[in-house]
Amino acid sequence: MFPQHFHLPPNFWANHHHLIITSGLVILLGVGGLWGFQNRQALSAKKPATKAPVSAAQITHTQTQVQKRLQHYITQQSNDGTTSISFYNLGAKAGTPAAKQPNLRRLYAAGKLSAGINAHTPEVAASTYKLFIAAYVFQQHHQLGTAWTDGDTAGFEDMIINSGNDYADHTLDTNGLLAVDNFIGAQKWYTPVFNAGQTATTTAHSLNLALQALDRQAYPYNHAADRQWLLKLMRHQVYRTGIPAGAQAATPGTTVADKVGWYADTNNDAGIVTLPNGERYVLVIMTHGQQQSGFSGFPRIAKITKHIQHLVYGPQVARSLTN
Repeated sequence: MFPQHFHLPPNFWANHHHLIITSGLVILLGVGGLWGFQNRQALSAKKPATKAPVSAAQITHTQTQVQKRLQHYITQQSNDGTTSISFYNLGAKAGTPAAKQPNLRRLYAAGKLSAGINAHTPEVAASTYKLFIAAYVFQQHHQLGTAWTDGDTAGFEDMIINSGNDYADHTLDTNGLLAVDNFIGAQKWYTPVFNAGQTATTTAHSLNLALQALDRQAYPYNHAADRQWLLKLMRHQVYRTGIPAGAQAATPGTTVADKVGWYADTNNDAGIVTLPNGERYVLVIMTHGQQQSGFSGFPRIAKITKHIQHLVYGPQVARSLTN
């Protein structure tokens, strides 16, 4: 026996169509609301949670730990007394990504991180002393009101870009070793740098102080045009296997304005380093001995630079603030 087909009563649609339509709308709205709720939940899960502000104690703790690791490392590199290192954090350049992040801005505030080993020990300066010559001639030109001749400009640029000696020697011969030394001493930098018949000497700390002044546009690098010119020349100096190579290896896109020096077994480098996110620091590395000759010590300078940059500015440092 076959089941009979179900038939709706007469006039069913006429009597109930409003109810059916309303019920359908309620069901659709309910399903849509549930879907919307679930979708909002899913989107919320994808959004990063707002980070709690980092306390002053956390910032200080991280700075202390970074400082300890940095000092331990540079001390290891100087165990035999052939290496002098001076590091100073400059803080982020205004308007850069690093400067816009409150935690990084506090962590890397200028001067909060610094370290040195043998930094006050006089060493052969080689051509790093030309940073002092640059400062001296800048002030001479402004004080005496003398214009730069084409010869002055060419000689100065050769002194910085190619580390040429002619302009520096001429400056010392014309003005006298004592006058230039007195100027250097007035800046609270190490003296005597120049002694007749001897190689020029200075300290990693003094070179660091000079670079800090250059970065801040402070006396004796206090004229904007002079400062920008010198920094541009330093960014284009041709000997880049030391600090520039190490900084670039640590963080691609890093730029360096530096002055190198080499003499006999001495290889030195002193520079201002700027990371892609805007963080900046001064680093001076002076090396001698270890059977160095020519430029053979610069790869070691690069290796030290790379490790220092990773220790201080590596991503693990910022992550540690929230751990």
